[in-house]
Amino acid sequence: MAANNDNEMPFTRTNYRLLIIGLVVVVAGFILMSGGGSGDPKVFDAEEIFSVRRITVAPIVALIGYLFIAYAILKRPSA
Repeated sequence: MAANNDNEMPFTRTNYRLLIIGLVVVVAGFILMSGGGSGDPKVFDAEEIFSVRRITVAPIVALIGYLFIAYAILKRPSA
């Protein structure tokens, strides 16, 4: 039997770059979700907590980041 001498790395430099970009986008999504707290526990500002940025935009940004990470993992190197 012939020995399999396939010593190539499973990811290329492009895969790692895409993976890092995806991670940055996910972190940006979670940063957009953060905040909305108040220094006074007796004050509740519903407009700040339930803003469009925190409820809609940030989860979409995080989801795009996760999809980008999946693409980076599945992308095959060009021959």
